[in-house]
Parts: sequence; C-alpha cells; structure tokens
Amino acid sequence: MTRITSPGAAMLFGVVLMTLPAEAQEKALPDPVFPFGAVYFRKSNPPEQDWERDHKTAAQLGVNIFRHWFMWASIENSPGQYDWRDYDRMVELEGQNHIKVVIAELVNSAPEWMWDKYPQARHVGVDGQQSFPTVGGSSATGGAPLCLDDEDVRTQAGKFLAALVERYRDRAATLGYDVWNEGSVQECYCPATQARFREWLKAKYGKVEALGRAWHRYSLGDWESVHPPHGTGGYPDSLDWLAFRRDDAIRLLHWRTELIRRLDKRNKVTAHGVGALTEIEWRTADDVDSYGYTWVASRHSNDPWMQFQAADLVRGAARGKAFWHAEATGGPLWMQPQVLNRPLEDGRSSDDKDIRVWSLIDMAAGASGILFTRWRPLLDGPLFGAFGPMGMDGSVTPRAEMAGSLARWTNAHADVWKSRPVKGDVGIVFVQESDDFNQVQSGGAAGGSARGNRGGSAAGAYTESVQGAYQAFFDSNIQADFVSIDDIGQYPMIYLPYPEMLKKSTADKLREYVAKGGHLVSEGCPGYFGDGGTVGTVQPNLGLDRLFGARETYVQFTPDLLTTLSLTVRGKEIGGQYFLQEYNAAGGRVVGQYANGHTAAVENAFGAGKALLIGSFPGGAYFRNHAPATREFFAGLLAWAGVSQRVQSSDPQVKARLHQGAAGTYLWVVNPTRVLRTVKISLPSAFQRAVDLWQSSGHPAVSGNVVTTAVGDRDAAVIRLE
Repeated sequence: MTRITSPGAAMLFGVVLMTLPAEAQEKALPDPVFPFGAVYFRKSNPPEQDWERDHKTAAQLGVNIFRHWFMWASIENSPGQYDWRDYDRMVELEGQNHIKVVIAELVNSAPEWMWDKYPQARHVGVDGQQSFPTVGGSSATGGAPLCLDDEDVRTQAGKFLAALVERYRDRAATLGYDVWNEGSVQECYCPATQARFREWLKAKYGKVEALGRAWHRYSLGDWESVHPPHGTGGYPDSLDWLAFRRDDAIRLLHWRTELIRRLDKRNKVTAHGVGALTEIEWRTADDVDSYGYTWVASRHSNDPWMQFQAADLVRGAARGKAFWHAEATGGPLWMQPQVLNRPLEDGRSSDDKDIRVWSLIDMAAGASGILFTRWRPLLDGPLFGAFGPMGMDGSVTPRAEMAGSLARWTNAHADVWKSRPVKGDVGIVFVQESDDFNQVQSGGAAGGSARGNRGGSAAGAYTESVQGAYQAFFDSNIQADFVSIDDIGQYPMIYLPYPEMLKKSTADKLREYVAKGGHLVSEGCPGYFGDGGTVGTVQPNLGLDRLFGARETYVQFTPDLLTTLSLTVRGKEIGGQYFLQEYNAAGGRVVGQYANGHTAAVENAFGAGKALLIGSFPGGAYFRNHAPATREFFAGLLAWAGVSQRVQSSDPQVKARLHQGAAGTYLWVVNPTRVLRTVKISLPSAFQRAVDLWQSSGHPAVSGNVVTTAVGDRDAAVIRLE
C-alpha cells in the first residue's frame, strides 16, 4: 500500500512517496495541502470536557493540523509505567476530525521520580547550583531538569521515545515528530557534560599539552584537570566551550532523529528554532526533513522587518528545504517582561487584521505551514491567556475566524505552494566565530537578541550589525538572504557584517569567492582577531590585506565614543559604529574618508571580482539610527556590484516578494500599515495578465513589467502573473 502526499505536506515534511508498514493499523488521513493550525494540548490545558467540542470547531473553521506536547514527565509517572490516556484521546479526536498531528516529544524535562534516582545527572549551572524540579511556565506540569549527556538518563529517555514512536507511528492522524522545541543549547556543568567536553577537546587537540598552549594555560597537568570555563576572561577556552555546546546539542538532536527513523519508516521528522543568528539553525535544518521556527510579535515587536527577517533567516538555514512557522502569534501576551512599556498595538495584543498580515508575511517569505503557539490560551501559570486565537472559554473570536479564512484559502490554492521565493539580490553572510567572539569580548552578552543594547557598549554588536544591514536593504525592498560561509558562491554580491574575528578557513573562502568573480562588501576590522582570538600583526589579518588592497594605519576600539561616527563612502555620508579602522591604499583605490580626511574605505579588484572594505560598521549604525543616507548607500551597493534589483516597490512601506516554480509566477505584495495603499511594483520581466487570488478588491493592473495594485490595511495581494 502506498500513499502519495499532497503538495503542501510534501513541502512541510519533504515527502513525495512513502510506503506504509505492513502492520499499519489505521488508514492514513490525507495530508493537508498547506498545514494550518496550532499547538493544542499542553497538559492539562485545555480542560478535558472541551476537547471534543474544540476539535469539531477547529475542523469546521478549516484547521487541518495540531501539534501536541508529549511530555515525558507527564507520561512516565513511575518507572516503565506510561499514562497515555490523554494523548490517545487527542490522536483519536484528530483522526475523527481529519486533523493531522505533529508529535512534539519533550525529553529535556525528565520525570520527577528520576531526580533522586540519578543525582549525578542533575543540571548544574555556571554558579555551581543544581536546578530543581519545578512546574513549567509554558505548560502547567512538573518535571526534573536532568542532563541528557548522562548515559543513564539518555537510556531512560530512549526507552520513552521508543515507546512513544511505537504507540503512535501507525495512527491515521500522525504526520510526524517535532524533535527539538526552539533549538535551545544548554549550558550544563554536570559530571557527564564535563566528561563530554574533555572528549571533544581530545579530538580537537590530541594531547593536553597542545590544549594548554592553545588556551594559554600551561599547568593543566592531565585531562582530569580540564574543566569548562566559568566566565569569558580567557578567549580560547570560552570559544571552545561555545563550540562544544553547539556540537553536543546537535549530537543529541541526531540521537533523537536516528532513533525515530529507525523505528518509523512512515512519518517524518521536523524541528524548530527561534530564527536566531546561530549556526544551530543551519545544522538542525540539515538533520531533519523540514525545519521551522518560533516567532511571536508579542515577544519582539510588530515592526514588519523583524517578522520578515525571522522567516528569511530560517529559509536561508533550510537551504531549499521546506520550512514552517511552528509557533506564531495568535493572541495577546500579558504581564511578561518583553511587553512592558510598549504600546498595545506593538504585538502586545492583536486583532484579526494582525493575524491576517502576520500570516501573509510568513507566506510571502516562503513558509509552507503555519501553527499558532496555542489554539486556546492556557488557564494556568504566567502565560495564562497568551497567544491563542480562540477565547479563554473556547469560543470563536474574530481572530479565530480570520485563522479559519486563511486555513481554507491556503488549502484551496494548491498551485501557489508549488512556487517558492526567488533567490535574493544579496547574501548577508553569517559567520559563527564573529558572533562567538563578540560574546566573549563583551563578557558573555549573547547574540541573537541585540535589542536593548543601544548605549555605548559593543555587547550584541554582531547581531545589531547583521540586523541593521538586513533592515537597510529591507527598507529599499531589496531582498537580502542569510547565507552561510559555505554557500556564498550562490550570490553575485555578499555583505559581511562585523567580521572582527575570522578563522583562516573563513578568510580563505572569502578570498576564493572574490577571485572567482564575486563582489564582497566588508565592514571594518575583518579578521582583526584570527583563530583562537589572537590579534594579527598585519591588518587586515589572515592575508586579507591583499584581498582588500589596504593596510591599517590606525585603529580605535571605543564603542562609547563612536555612537555618532560618520564617514563618507562612495559619495554618501553614512553612519559608523563601535570601532574604526583607517587605511593606506596598498593596491586598492580610496573611496571613503572620515571627517579628519583619513581613509575610511578602499575598493580593490581581486582576480575576477572586487572587494569594498569600510572601516567601521554601517550595519550597526543603521540598526541604531535609520539615517536615509545610510539606507541609500546600502541600496547603491547593488549597482556597485552590477546587480539589478529584482523587485522594486514605489512605496517603501509596502513590501513585495516574487515566487516562481512549476505552477507559475506569483507576486506577493504586503501592506503592514493601517491604511489602504496603492503601489506600483516593478518586475524583472513583462507580463500580460495579473489576477489577485486573495483580495477581492485589489484589481491589479499590469503594464509591461509594472504591476499596479491597491492593498488594504494589514493585508496583502497574492497575484498570479501570466
């Protein structure tokens, strides 16, 4: 017996043809064209007496997928004794209502009976304190924070996962497994993690003497004297600790995926992060069949660039795989620190039009499935009332009605999802070591959430620089894709933000890229710190002086004094930030000056390509101060690289994205503002006919390569071009 999935499920889980096992007990439900739904069950919410009604209501609205938290600590109530009753009922109701199920397995929180049985596995923080069993904030259930690096705990977790898969793999409603909730990388100092760290270091350095030289710690003695750093004062050990933690997290992810795939040949594996600037996004996407992300306006902002950026980052990390918005905003958030002192309309609360535009932004950026963080709000705990489109009592709100409209529309237009976003005009290069070094240099300020670091500090500067560059392109409707250093050859132009530390291997790839004809724009101090965080005696370091045709004459690391730095580059007076470098041209051509007349930018032909080096950090400057001249400078970089902007918008507040594929060409035009706007969109080629598939009142008109359309308040046009 074989099953061919529909286009939407093929996009979400990367499946085209699958064979059901001979022992399958239930005939599989057809997969949705576009999975649209929510997280439903987080024990013990919603109340049991409402489950049957809620499922019928959701199905009537058009919901076709639910995700549940199958929490180890809520199921294995005593050793080897599993209470599946609530979860069996969920999957049964999904089958009856033609709703597919994604099983989110949560084994990071162990059953509380294991706390005393495996004391050596208790999570230990950087302060040496053990974490204790507690009730979770995102689900009002208890659990014990035990470390999966411990063999005993991982063995028990493996038994639970095996029982989970064997119980639900052949259910009609099962679609797949979400194996990593929000991609968190733990920091644990328990004995098992420390032992893992030593093995990781042995594989990298071989002998403890080599480790001592690399770490500048010459009296380690033997491997048992090696411990993770408890601070960021020593750069090499801190950088290794960050890298190990990511590797260890991916190892445990792979353990999950392999276990599930070994037991279940029918259903597929997905995971989701948080759209953060970390290689974890790319590496997780590599290991699963599809990828996703959590992003909620209430925790961030209602600024459109932020939601586009989260989706674009995950799309880049997915490298062509399907990706989904695994946890999206469906309702308000109350009394949490992220919302304090923000206006109600800044994602703090939401109405039906917010749900509409946020969902359409996801689709415009290429998401192939959308699930709200809740279907119904929790009734317990600090997140009571949060995120769900339904009312607290399970009633249908205008938000839920809008969700239903979107669910029905997405599944009635199968051809739309056969086309995918075109490649961006420019690639913004993500370099993990640059972010790592910014963290350790700034005393451990984590990357991925720079908001709030707007003073004179360089904390969070890597993230600010990346996001600022993205915003500068975004504000001119230039599609900037996030790209790993291994994929830069796919783009004729790349932008390198905050490259303060680079590995030699990264510098070599940049040099090769330009030599082969690429166009590189780099911010200041590229590779100032090389492998291990050591300053180069020649700057730019790592042989990059030849690439850029420039030599440093002066450098200044004074972020507190450079908050209003300005420099003129290619005729534009732009902002700088954090640090500054001055140069002598050494084969390159001077194209920028600081106010003192010293050289601020150098352009150089190298091989078949060319490079532009800017002595400060205009991405960080734009993040903090959206100066028009800086935005214009970023837009002008395309002409410098000989790149034509693929899609242009006559209204900078209206965003347009082009999708192409087997089912044709589609133009997405998103209006995140609160007024009707009429806009002209210029395209790379001419068309004869334009049909809006979403709006009934847009009435798009096409003349050659220009499409004119009206888009309402927090709405979008989805235009098929012929």
